[in-house]
Amino acid sequence: MKRLCIAAIALMALAGCESMTPSQTNLAGGTLAGAAGGAVIGALAGNAALGTAIGAGVGLAGGAIYNHMQQQNQQPAQ
Repeated sequence: MKRLCIAAIALMALAGCESMTPSQTNLAGGTLAGAAGGAVIGALAGNAALGTAIGAGVGLAGGAIYNHMQQQNQQPAQ
């Protein structure tokens, strides 16, 4: 039951992402992936909350870098 509730909440949260710009999508995706990875690593290390927070920060930075690289590739070469 707990997993079903978590899945339902995740689906509702993702439904709000439909009107996001590509930049916002990249940042949110990086943050969510980082938070998930950090939670797993943190749980194995003994502090899931800290791992989630650190992972979210690292994921946000990764999403920002990815977004910047995509924008650079879309600009015409001068």
